[in-house]
Amino acid sequence: MLNLESVSAGYTEENIIDDISLQVEKGEIVTIIGPNGSGKSTLMKSVFGLTKLRGGRIEFLGRDITGKRPDELVRLGLAYVPQERNVFSSLTVKENLEMGGISLPGGLKERLSYVQELFPMLAGRMAQRAGTLSGGEQKMLAVGRAMITEPTLLLLDEPSAALSPKVMGQLFCGIQEINNRGVTILMVEQNARRALAISDRGYILEMGRNRLHGPARSLLDDPEVCRLYLGRR
Repeated sequence: MLNLESVSAGYTEENIIDDISLQVEKGEIVTIIGPNGSGKSTLMKSVFGLTKLRGGRIEFLGRDITGKRPDELVRLGLAYVPQERNVFSSLTVKENLEMGGISLPGGLKERLSYVQELFPMLAGRMAQRAGTLSGGEQKMLAVGRAMITEPTLLLLDEPSAALSPKVMGQLFCGIQEINNRGVTILMVEQNARRALAISDRGYILEMGRNRLHGPARSLLDDPEVCRLYLGRR
C-alpha cells in the first residue's frame, strides 16, 4: 500500500532522515520506534507532504505521491494525526469532527455515527469545547476527526504520549478496532513494547536511518532490541 524508496528530507537545508526505505502492506499495523531525535516524526510528516523532500520516492497504492500536498493526499485516502496541536480547542467536539469531513461530499451524518461508535465517550460530548476535554479525550477526538475522512491508510504520530495507562489501553483498543475494520495503520510510538504487541511489523530508526526492521514478534523477542530500545518488561 505504501512504499518509501531512499527518502531523504528535513525542514531546512539539513536532512533529518537519510535514505529511508519502508513498506506497508494493506491491512497491516506497522510501528516505527527509535530514540528521541531519530527522525520518526519527520518520516511521518514527509509521507504527508509536510517537509522538504530532497531525495527518494514515495508511492501510495502504486501511485507516485512524492511532493503532493496534504489536501491532495487526503482525497487519495491518507489521514495524518500529529502528536501535538491536533484539535481545534475553541470548537466543539462535533465541529472538530465536521471540519475533518469538510472536503468530502455527503455522508457526514453516517461518518459522525461511525466515529461515535469507535469512541463512545465522544457521543456524550458533542457540544463540549474540545479544549475542555482531557488529554486522552482530545487524542481520541483527533483520531476520530481523521477517520471522518474515511482513510485507507491512517498515520499516527505518538498517539499514547502523556496518557495514563488506562486511557492508553482504551486508545490502543480503538486503534485495533480501526484496523479490524479494514484501515491500514502506520504508527510512530514511544511506548514501543505496547505498540509492537498489536503490530504486524516494526521499523527501528536511529540517527535518521533504518536500523532494523522485521516482524513485530521477532523484534519483541530479540534480546538486543529489548536492551537497546524496549527497556525492562
